[in-house]
Amino acid sequence: MLIIFGGLPGVGKTSIARALAQKIGAVHLRIDTIEQAILDAGVLPDDDIGPVGYMVANRQATDNLKLGLTVIGDAVNSVEETRSEWRLAAERASKPYVQIELICSDPGEHRHRVETRSCDIENLHQPDWDKVLGRHYEPWDGVDLIIDTAKMTVDQAVDAICGVIDKNK
Repeated sequence: MLIIFGGLPGVGKTSIARALAQKIGAVHLRIDTIEQAILDAGVLPDDDIGPVGYMVANRQATDNLKLGLTVIGDAVNSVEETRSEWRLAAERASKPYVQIELICSDPGEHRHRVETRSCDIENLHQPDWDKVLGRHYEPWDGVDLIIDTAKMTVDQAVDAICGVIDKNK
């Protein structure tokens, strides 16, 4: 199964994805890690990553799904185009998928997270609060679960996602 995460930076996607991956033994594909590795390779002019990171992640997802592994796609997924590519990755492997949108309904808490989080990826420059607010983000259609991280702990979110996974196997 492919578990597709999405949500603005700072809502808690990676924290929840890591906890979920550990709990269920899933492969965790994090777009930030993939994109920064590509940028660090210096093969793209002017750090113009475009869709490359998502394309790499989608192909890795398909490969791992074909092996029978559960995969978590951890990305902002701000537009339908990226979300549909994740679904296509699952379809290529003939595996089911679930779509999980993470939000933080408390703007003060969300801002605090964005402004105080530490980065564990070398050379990654995380967006500031103004960039998070200014980011284009399309509403999701067909999302299986919305997790409000202002109202749930990581463990509660993981349990809720596990419930959705069990229903969609």
